[in-house]
Amino acid sequence: MANYKQNENSKKSIVEEPMATYGVGSSFFNRFSVQDDYKLLKKAREGLKTDVFYSLADAIKMPEKTLASVINLSPRTISNYRDQEKELDPIYSEHLLKLINLYSFGKEIFGNLDEFTLWMNRPFWNSGDRPIDFISTSGGVDLIYEEIEKLAQGYPV
Repeated sequence: MANYKQNENSKKSIVEEPMATYGVGSSFFNRFSVQDDYKLLKKAREGLKTDVFYSLADAIKMPEKTLASVINLSPRTISNYRDQEKELDPIYSEHLLKLINLYSFGKEIFGNLDEFTLWMNRPFWNSGDRPIDFISTSGGVDLIYEEIEKLAQGYPV
């Protein structure tokens, strides 16, 4: 094998390509997104730590009060759970996991969270309803997810 000399001024072991291309980075969505319904329900039954709530609020740039109202909890209750190091109840955990899946999918389809958030706040075709108005229920999250799937397949929404 030939020995290669490196110039002393050259940078060593630096990769110039984007990390995301190779799926190397560990984002919030990669850690908590659960696509299998059985695994999602199983994880929800175990309960999520309140850190997941706060991390989601931060990741999607949604005020904590707003996210708390979306999952039908008071911000004070979530704060108490955090102080007591108590997991969220299964119903709230399931709702959070579904929201994580929704935002993860939206980010994938729209290219980034800002574009997805913009779409979430626009009225549906021929309606005054906005997608974000539906995410306060688990079924509403499922409905919006299905609408994004339709968009991904080329159907107008």
